Amino acid sequence: MNEAIIEQIKFDDKGLVPAIAQDHISGEILMLAYMNRDTLAETIRTGKAVYWSRSRQERWMKGEHSGNLQHVKEILVDCDCDALILKIEQIGNACHTGNHTCFYRTVGESGLEEAKADHSLAVLQKVYQVIEGRRDNPVEGSYTNYLFEKGIDKQLKKVGEESAEVIIASKNPDVSELQYEASDLLYHLMVVLVERGLTWEDLCRELDGRRK
Repeated sequence: MNEAIIEQIKFDDKGLVPAIAQDHISGEILMLAYMNRDTLAETIRTGKAVYWSRSRQERWMKGEHSGNLQHVKEILVDCDCDALILKIEQIGNACHTGNHTCFYRTVGESGLEEAKADHSLAVLQKVYQVIEGRRDNPVEGSYTNYLFEKGIDKQLKKVGEESAEVIIASKNPDVSELQYEASDLLYHLMVVLVERGLTWEDLCRELDGRRK
């Protein structure tokens, strides 16, 4: 990313521009913050999201103290050059409340309500991150850790078994069984992806190349 783009950004009268952080794979909106010239330049230079705090009037790198860093994959600029979208890889949670996204509430009839459970494709990325976490920080009694301990042969055996279960379930008129078995297959496939160092981004890039 080239810092020369900064000269084309239209900062407001306080020298700020809104920046939306969006998961680079799932497209989930995670948070909204602001940047000035210096923090945008630092973000471009380091590849880590750095913002300007309007309340504290100081620079802050997301995750600098909590560890919930945001690795910037791409920066999008809107048509008026006065708003940014950061396509990021979020480490941990984006929201200081402990929620994955700052947008965890919805407008209901009685006011603000907890948003319904996430049923979007963002769940796949979240499960992948949990599996990565189990690999890096084993938890006693975890089935995922058991699969990592047994190694790739055991993992591939499970993928084969779950694939067969998907085939059998697909013949059943009741799709709930297919839903269950397909979810098992995706989980075990993700274990293999983590084991071999492939990400959803790698798969999306491959599929997007085929689409084109």
